[in-house]
Amino acid sequence: MKAMILAAGRGERLRPHTDITPKPLIQVGAHRLIEYHLLNLTNAGITEVVINISWLADQIRNTLGDGSNYSLDITYSDEGEEALETAGGIINALPLLDHSPFIVINGDIWCDYDLTLLTGRKLDHEAHLVLVKNPEHNTVGDFALEDGLIKNSGESMLTYSGIGLYTPDFFAETPPGKKALAPILRKKSEDNKISGEVYNGQWVDIGTIERLAQLRSFLS
Repeated sequence: MKAMILAAGRGERLRPHTDITPKPLIQVGAHRLIEYHLLNLTNAGITEVVINISWLADQIRNTLGDGSNYSLDITYSDEGEEALETAGGIINALPLLDHSPFIVINGDIWCDYDLTLLTGRKLDHEAHLVLVKNPEHNTVGDFALEDGLIKNSGESMLTYSGIGLYTPDFFAETPPGKKALAPILRKKSEDNKISGEVYNGQWVDIGTIERLAQLRSFLS
């Protein structure tokens, strides 16, 4: 199984940090943010990782290299000067991900989720999402979980963690180009194409300078 880390975004809300450093390379505790994902993937038995890049792409290439320092084989999906958004970036990288299910992780989160729960999962749907309890910045949530399936509404709404397991079929009907992931998730949810689970461990979305400071404090 391969994995993809989404690392092409500009990180507007983390400026001025991201004016000179791409968000995935921001130091948080003992490691750069993206290195936590790389180490977790290695611990889960993953050996091949695709990273999409755009903003300050050369810094990411030069810092992470070929992945050998993390016991990984890293391939880069370069989107040029304008990032393709989440779905567009994944679709652009599909030729590098083969034809089997693959893990996708947002590069701007920190989480201690055990990725072996995904590498060992038999996928009966087109995708499987890891949901978390709603943080203060997303109190309304994104999706509900009913009988193991992702729903667009329900009594108990939860937040998509940015960690998921996807099949190439999930993106088969979406043409290449700049595309957001959320509309595709909602359409597939209506068709009962996505399973899910709830994770109650530690998870942080590093979307603002305040949340970055909170994570640094937590890890220290």
